[in-house]
Amino acid sequence: MGVINVHVETAGEKAYRRVRNDIIFGRLAPSQKLRLEALKDAYGISVTTLRELLNRLTSEGLVIAESARGFEVAPVSADNFKELASLRLLLECHALQRSFALGDMDWEGRVVAAHHKLATMEKRTLAGDKRGLEVLKRYDLEFHQALLSACGSRVLLDAHAAVFDKYVRYLMIAVIFRDAAPPEHQKLLECALRRDAKTAQGHPRDTHHGLCLLHADQHAGELARASWDVRQAAEAALGIVPFYVRSWHLADIGLCAAHVRL
Repeated sequence: MGVINVHVETAGEKAYRRVRNDIIFGRLAPSQKLRLEALKDAYGISVTTLRELLNRLTSEGLVIAESARGFEVAPVSADNFKELASLRLLLECHALQRSFALGDMDWEGRVVAAHHKLATMEKRTLAGDKRGLEVLKRYDLEFHQALLSACGSRVLLDAHAAVFDKYVRYLMIAVIFRDAAPPEHQKLLECALRRDAKTAQGHPRDTHHGLCLLHADQHAGELARASWDVRQAAEAALGIVPFYVRSWHLADIGLCAAHVRL
């Protein structure tokens, strides 16, 4: 009989995933000090394991490590936001062209399935159901990964996923939601099934990516001068009017937000 290898997630891996998600979704706020004693109790791990995962997150650019001051969550800035927007645009457009050219029937199936899950969650959100926002973000990432999955480069896919998460972090902090997201995702699906890479590449360039770059550039100085709280500073940097959900309690969920088409 063949041996089935089943990966069992260790306590350290679970804690790493939790801390990383808490940073991306704003429960650990930008520039927040990461006190080891408090975190080890909150995440149920040893200080040694905690240091290891924080060093790992430092290498990913989500945590800052300073020998004299310990660890803190990476700060936000308009310049960093613009860099992420530009890099994501570069990676995604290149990968889309390769993926649309090389994708087979199985690839089309992955794209359709990923879009179905995302569209279902978007409908629920637009109908007023604000639960499952982290699932919505995950489905959005899965849809974009499915679109790019036939590009033939694991390195390219990993780079895109890392940039995607950092970019989404800004949107989570600013609490943004755009009801234009579902039709834009539908257009991308149609482009994929037609193998129309040119239109798909122009779509993000002409819509949200371009607007984000423009807004971040216009408001770059505001973030540096901001003396208000983190969420207001991020709104000033992005220059985007947020969608606030009155039923949410910021103290309970941090700075989680409805997801938006990037």
